[in-house]
Amino acid sequence: MRLLLCLLTLSLCSLASCSNGRVAQGPDPSVTQGDSSHIDAQGTAHITRVIPLPKTISPEAREYLGRPRSDSAPKQSLAERRAHTDAMQLHDSEQNRALYPVNIASSTIAGIPVRIVTPIDPIPANKADRVLINLHGGGFTTDSGSLTESIPIANLTHTKVVAVLYRLAPEHPFPAAVDDSVAVYKELLKTYKPQHIVIYGASAGGILTAEVAVKIKQLGLPLPAALGIFTGTGDFSRLGDTQAIYSVTGLAGHLTPPTEGVQWLADYVGSADPKDPVLSPLYADLHDMPPTLFLTSTRDMMLSGTAILHRAFLRAGVDARLAVFEALNHGFWYQANLPESKEADEMIAGFFDAHLGKNR
Repeated sequence: MRLLLCLLTLSLCSLASCSNGRVAQGPDPSVTQGDSSHIDAQGTAHITRVIPLPKTISPEAREYLGRPRSDSAPKQSLAERRAHTDAMQLHDSEQNRALYPVNIASSTIAGIPVRIVTPIDPIPANKADRVLINLHGGGFTTDSGSLTESIPIANLTHTKVVAVLYRLAPEHPFPAAVDDSVAVYKELLKTYKPQHIVIYGASAGGILTAEVAVKIKQLGLPLPAALGIFTGTGDFSRLGDTQAIYSVTGLAGHLTPPTEGVQWLADYVGSADPKDPVLSPLYADLHDMPPTLFLTSTRDMMLSGTAILHRAFLRAGVDARLAVFEALNHGFWYQANLPESKEADEMIAGFFDAHLGKNR
């Protein structure tokens, strides 16, 4: 059953009635204001909903959700998209770095380029033998998070973060990103005990984190102390419900509804079987996976995928925890100044600190 979203509007802040994040006085009369729902013979829902801007979130989050966004489909070449993403990450990382001071250096590990992010203050002696591995987001075709996902966590945990700059699709489809990430992990195992290593990522990096963990297990290597899967999915053979409801920016922005028979993230999947247990960990043996923290939000396009994979971890007996934030969109924690982002970063850091160094 696929949910087809016909129209979703923000009654307090429609795209046509907002300017510079300010909420307009009253609803826009040009926008449909009624609720309707029709379920057709195939079970597809054709719906119109008027969704007020919730008061259950911070004022900063309300302002963020109220910003106008274009509903037109972006027309960018791959090079333009990468340049746009690089500029976005530079802006977001500067905001993060103002809140969470760190040192940033470039290096290579096992021949793979990496970013090394460390706290400004000296790393405490009891954390010098620990390392966090970040697998960044960006749809597997860009790097949207090697800095924004690493800066706050390195600062809050007082621990070194190695952000893996794995090969990108479409030039390098699956399993290139997995192979690069595993190569870095294997090299770090020569210096760090597995119980002193954590692997985490968001969006594509969340997907990749689960894939890498499955591959590590298949290779018979010791698993890390913990995993962080922050908005992801474990099944490329089926689309989740929320992918038909939300865009990357939630209820705002352009949405291309998923199409049956069209491969999602085809540039990354390439010619692989969508049910390959490494590509789609939902089909893998997940028993004995390390403690895992899942994060998502109620307007996250990958809410369904995250929840489904979390349940699979639970069925396998894994200590898997799921935190769902209210009203915010996919990867909202990139916005460093939101109180909810600070809460998410502190939650992540606390989870990693609680599990690093424990014997499993």
